[in-house]
Amino acid sequence: MHRSLPSLLVTCFIVASAQAQAPAKQTSTTAASAPSEEDILKAAREDLQTSRADIMAKNLSLTAEQAAKFWPVFDAYQKEQNAIMDEHLRGIKKYVDSYQNMDDAAALAFINTHFQRDDKMDALRKKWLAQFQKALPTRLAVRAMQIDRRLSLATQMELASQIPLVP
Repeated sequence: MHRSLPSLLVTCFIVASAQAQAPAKQTSTTAASAPSEEDILKAAREDLQTSRADIMAKNLSLTAEQAAKFWPVFDAYQKEQNAIMDEHLRGIKKYVDSYQNMDDAAALAFINTHFQRDDKMDALRKKWLAQFQKALPTRLAVRAMQIDRRLSLATQMELASQIPLVP
């Protein structure tokens, strides 16, 4: 299931973009019921977070006491992660909307957003590893971060495979 979520997200952004660019022939009730870009992003993020938490729970053997300390920390970590990912996904949507007509400066700006996302995620993981260690023994905290990183890499690979290359 978690492999299809990034594809779904990119597809939703592409469809939403195409709908936004299409002539407005909808009635006001249809337009009001159409999900916004923010709604699509929120739904995809919630699905992804549920999958991540489920995988994390299945791969961490936590005592009740450890779980009570860890899950609130993990939830806070995911909220900060969301801000980075939301910004990144908006950049991808912007790219998908205009990649066929981009100039050199826009191409460089696009790849630089990927580098910035990677830097932000690395900094976030370093910061939160210390928080995980306050809730869990070090090896378990490292395992949690390792699982999260693997999930992130898998998601990034799936997402990258759906993004057209710069022409």
